[in-house]
Amino acid sequence: MSRFLNSLFGRVMIALVIGVVVGALFPQFGQSLRPLGDGFLKLIKMVIGPIVFCVVVSGMASAGDLKKVGRVGLKAVIYFEIMTTLALVIGAILAWVTRPGVGMNIDLHTLNAASLTTYTEHAKSLKDTAGFLLKIIPDTAIDAFAKGDILQVLVFAVLFGSALSMLGNKAQRVTLFIDELSTVFFRIMSFIIKLAPLGVLGAIAFTTGQYGVASLKQLGLLVMVFYASCFLFVFVVLAVVMRLAGFSIFKLVRYLREELSIVLGTASSDAVLPQIMRKLEWMGIKDSTVGLVIPTGYSFNLDGFSIYLTLAVIFIAQATNTPLSLHDLIVVVLVSLVTSKGAHGIPGSAIVILAATLSAIPAIPVLGLVLILPVDWFVGIARAVTNLIGNCVATVVVAVWEKDIDRARAQRVLDQDAEYRFVPAAPEHAHGHEPAHAL
Repeated sequence: MSRFLNSLFGRVMIALVIGVVVGALFPQFGQSLRPLGDGFLKLIKMVIGPIVFCVVVSGMASAGDLKKVGRVGLKAVIYFEIMTTLALVIGAILAWVTRPGVGMNIDLHTLNAASLTTYTEHAKSLKDTAGFLLKIIPDTAIDAFAKGDILQVLVFAVLFGSALSMLGNKAQRVTLFIDELSTVFFRIMSFIIKLAPLGVLGAIAFTTGQYGVASLKQLGLLVMVFYASCFLFVFVVLAVVMRLAGFSIFKLVRYLREELSIVLGTASSDAVLPQIMRKLEWMGIKDSTVGLVIPTGYSFNLDGFSIYLTLAVIFIAQATNTPLSLHDLIVVVLVSLVTSKGAHGIPGSAIVILAATLSAIPAIPVLGLVLILPVDWFVGIARAVTNLIGNCVATVVVAVWEKDIDRARAQRVLDQDAEYRFVPAAPEHAHGHEPAHAL
């Protein structure tokens, strides 16, 4: 019991329970705790950009061979597209079979469109493909870090890392400086992550106080179907993928339980991005592979989000009695393949991308989005958890594909060998070095 209480996972789970109780019994006080959750997320986002930059640049500079970097990136994109398509199809099939929106008989004239104004404005910019591609390129290098846009930081990091790799010994001092800077940022992250229980407490207390414990009953079937879809995707689809790679999804989830518990409380995978990257490196995966796959996956491999995209679109069609043919379903999947890319970092990304998707399919009313606004936070929990697990699995698969993983070390880490227990405060003990004993 003492081990549970002293672990980050234990403290986060206790904070989760306290947050629900506080929000349920003292709603106004619970809502006043929102700054704890928002502050924690802001602290995390403060260092995400620099960490992604340092990890990607260091990985590319150490890789030496730019052809190998390009090969890793190509394999990651191929994997992303396959899994995203599969997730979209699963969401569409389950929505079609379970029919969560049938019987609601919603009259569009009774819905208030005012609450969608912000989201639809953002959605307009996503329909312009050229505009979307230009958005990936930062106005200035500093601007990418200032906005915290991971995709823009990644573009600059790849260019910077490529230049360092080509310069070789001439840029050795710069490479060493970035390596040391990375160690500093990870140490800062180790300070911030200790505040996770407070962040989770604030986020959960606010949500429970704002919407009430019974708020899950509203549109309950949609929420249940989505959670079931995510469970099926992780423990069937991703389990098979991990098994083919030679590892167990259950052991991976257990290894990442602390990070997943933080995501569970904050409904944001941003909160654990640096810690996840460090843990995957600790497993024995090359830092260059982790540095490319994880940040890219945060924008292009959104498995949980993809499931929700098709599920929500079909739910709205069913709820508003909009007939859908097989052709319409295929169009929904194809459009979603495009609109789902780069969703990370957009305010209210789920609703924004849904608005962009619906606007490309005239048969389904965009106004139907009002129906799912009340439960968006709740489905956001499962979305974030599934996205995170999906990206970790993607990193393992690409590493196996590219032979960039120490299989023996990975198995011992996942088996919870005491000699290979993750030590968050010691980033210098990355893979390739002797393992640190448990503290």
